[in-house]
Amino acid sequence: MYAPRLFLVSGVAPLLLFTGLLSAQSEAPAVPIAEQELAVEHADCPFFGPQRERFVTESVRKSLGMRSSHELSSMTAAVGKMLGYVPGGSRTYNYDQSHAAGSIDSYIFADLQAKNIAPAPKTTDWEFIRRVTLDLTGRIPTPERVLTFVADTSSDKRAKLIDELLAKPEWVDKWTMFYGDLFKNTTNKSSTSLNRFAQGRNAFQQWIKQSLIDGKPYNQMATELISVQSDSTYTDGAADFLVGSIVGGGPTQDIMDQMTADTFDTFLGVTHVNCLLCHSGRGHLDSLSLWGQSTTRYQAWQLAGFLSHTGATRGLPDPANNNVFYYSLQDNIRNFTLDYTLNTLTGNRPARIAPSGCKSGQPCYYVAPQYIFNGNSPKPGENYRVALARNITGDFQFARAAVNYVWAYFFGRGIVDPPDTFDTARLDPDNPPPAPWTLQPSNARLLNALAQHFIDSGFNLKALMREIATSDTYQLSSRYNGQWMPEYEQYFARKFVRRLWGEEIHDAVVQSSGSYPSYSVTGWTELGNGKVTYAMQFPDVVNVEGTTNAFLDNFLRGNRDDQPRKSEGSILQALNLMNSSIIENRLALTGTGASQLMLQALAMNNTDAVNRLYLTILSRYPSDDEKSKALASLPTATAARNTAMQDLAWSLYNKVDFVFNY
Repeated sequence: MYAPRLFLVSGVAPLLLFTGLLSAQSEAPAVPIAEQELAVEHADCPFFGPQRERFVTESVRKSLGMRSSHELSSMTAAVGKMLGYVPGGSRTYNYDQSHAAGSIDSYIFADLQAKNIAPAPKTTDWEFIRRVTLDLTGRIPTPERVLTFVADTSSDKRAKLIDELLAKPEWVDKWTMFYGDLFKNTTNKSSTSLNRFAQGRNAFQQWIKQSLIDGKPYNQMATELISVQSDSTYTDGAADFLVGSIVGGGPTQDIMDQMTADTFDTFLGVTHVNCLLCHSGRGHLDSLSLWGQSTTRYQAWQLAGFLSHTGATRGLPDPANNNVFYYSLQDNIRNFTLDYTLNTLTGNRPARIAPSGCKSGQPCYYVAPQYIFNGNSPKPGENYRVALARNITGDFQFARAAVNYVWAYFFGRGIVDPPDTFDTARLDPDNPPPAPWTLQPSNARLLNALAQHFIDSGFNLKALMREIATSDTYQLSSRYNGQWMPEYEQYFARKFVRRLWGEEIHDAVVQSSGSYPSYSVTGWTELGNGKVTYAMQFPDVVNVEGTTNAFLDNFLRGNRDDQPRKSEGSILQALNLMNSSIIENRLALTGTGASQLMLQALAMNNTDAVNRLYLTILSRYPSDDEKSKALASLPTATAARNTAMQDLAWSLYNKVDFVFNY
């Protein structure tokens, strides 16, 4: 196996050199809070658990001594200093502040001007094609596509490139992975001991993928996931969404509650419903949510009432094997014909007790469904979950949450951030909340306009992404001329760098090297599906052959359960890029896995070879300084030249502009 030596070209720093910066930024200081200060009536509420930072505002972060939420700014500044040379090339835009009324840019740049914040310059074509190709498809552009794009002098070439990328099958792969994360499609949920089995996971993955291929409107996707009736989660992938909320160890109301909480978190970005299903907001959400502090547990029960007729029952594909089963998801069967019942004393949540003197069978013993934001109940004879889907997808908050999740992906933070912590009482710029509360979105009018555009497009996900990617805001440089202040972060005056997903890094190495693996994926290949080449095509954050699984895990892909995908850096990531066989094997010069890139480079003269390596791996040519140092490192003797060429390629895979999208 090829073992690369430490090789440095000007501006080419192994990831280890900047990992310390990233890991230091991601480490939270000790929280100086006495344990009793966190004591609450129900300490299992998610806000008081390991993920409590997701729920707090910046002011609460500071008061609790938690780490700053300005990590995007510090990471962008650190990476920007290491990027060094960036080629110029044609620029298709000269900055001015004239933008179409109602566009993304009309809101962003008006806000910047009002706050006297200068925006960053427009990104170059070299940066843009790599940025948007990664963001939309999870792949890097081919060297040929980079050169044709940069050479193109047409004024609409960026818009055409975006349409080209949206039409690619790679777009489907990337966003199947994104929505697989959002919908938490995984075989096993260790936090609740739920097992969908590979068949259920595969069916859900195929449903997401086919929905994207078909251009299914997002409101239709949500409607199907919320209201589907299914005999088997092995064949009806949409049923696997609500099945993912099954929890054990308690009464059926616990499952109804979790289905409700997960549905509202996913489709409305309102995670505090999970808290309200344990206790009323007063005394618990006072500092977190204006809406939540005045909302009662009974109102949350009314919401959970829409799931009270839903039964998820097990079925055996093999009657002789009780350890493998699918789920059916049906309404009004067996014991699921009554409304939400106040009769529990044990389980995962506090007791549900009817008012004093209320007896079983009396109306006060049951909670009829009522939508929490408008008071609507199901229509006469209407299926409860159909009514819930109708109310959710017809709620303007549904569109706001959907666009905010996508915005947060493209920009590194949401207009409401974290994206699932919406406070619905603090969203209207024409009806601001009373002091000391403030509007929650960093640009409320933009959020509302983007949501309305999404509705007007027929909930078209590609139209949403096209609107974002074609905006001047998205096309700003990550480099900033002048003094950047951390408080600018929420106003999107520059592009923040994004550390690539583990799948993207893997696929960029595979694609650029021309050395393609063929993976047998646990629970996928043996069930009749083909082997997989690209990690972005995996059906889950799953086990695969060899060292690939550990490689991806070290880039913090999460588990689609209680460990979200993260963008922090670590020493393990640096060590993987320097030593993993994922990299080393793709520098090979012989054998069936020989790197086509290396063979091409070795057949060229040194100047062309250096240019080819840079263009293929980093989507740009080297600077004069980089080129001169690289050429000086390449000897004439064949064996020594081969090794030096491998060293050069290895060093480019360890460079910051390979690992970050900027």
